[in-house]
Amino acid sequence: MEISYKTVGDKVIAFLKGELDEYTAEHIRLSLDTILSDMQKANVSELILDFSGVTFMDSTGIGMLIARYKKFNNFGIGIKIKNASGHVDKILAMSGIYTIMPKLSA
Repeated sequence: MEISYKTVGDKVIAFLKGELDEYTAEHIRLSLDTILSDMQKANVSELILDFSGVTFMDSTGIGMLIARYKKFNNFGIGIKIKNASGHVDKILAMSGIYTIMPKLSA
């Protein structure tokens, strides 16, 4: 799993690529914590997770997303999700993640 990001105006867009599962969740969690630190320094208030490159996701990924949501929310930073498709979109929808991390249209 790879993650890269860029700042666009008052938002940070993080691009996820690969499988989000028990083997990669810790790496993504640590990467998102680094992004949070950078966002605080830049006074940015929204993170958009671009799932276009995510090919697989399991419940470990859901748990990691919920934990990051809570952490980012404590700092007043909202998270939104875009470009999830197929299996990944179905997992996100069934888990209820879209109620706390709104789904953006492409």
